[in-house]
Amino acid sequence: MIEVDEAPDLTVVVADDDDDIRSLIVIAVGKAKLRLLAALPDGTAALAAVREHKPDIVLLDVSMPGLTGLEVTQAIRADGGLTDSIVFILSAAVDDTAVAAGFAAGADAYMTKPFSPSTLAAQLLNLIAAQGAVPDPSAPRPPAP
Repeated sequence: MIEVDEAPDLTVVVADDDDDIRSLIVIAVGKAKLRLLAALPDGTAALAAVREHKPDIVLLDVSMPGLTGLEVTQAIRADGGLTDSIVFILSAAVDDTAVAAGFAAGADAYMTKPFSPSTLAAQLLNLIAAQGAVPDPSAPRPPAP
């Protein structure tokens, strides 16, 4: 597992329509020492940000206004320029059908709510390590917001 102090300089877009949950996700992103590009309240804005910034990781709620997290995931997977983005779905839906739908849409990981920021940070770092998602240091990086 990648230690928090060794986390690569990876970029993240977050989307959740609940302000409190979105704040917890942002805390987790900070604990994982990842670079937050945008924290948004709906799927339509999330997809626009993903297309603009091409983040390494996208954290999505399933039930959001505009596009759902599953629809955003499908759009990311259908866009050849975004297929390398890691998609992590967070949802209150815990049943097997909901989890299967997340993976069928193209998610790399699925975590149920509620969660602690520390647990989410650890899961993010484990996923990064498993995916081998270490950015090319010579690649241009978007500026932090």
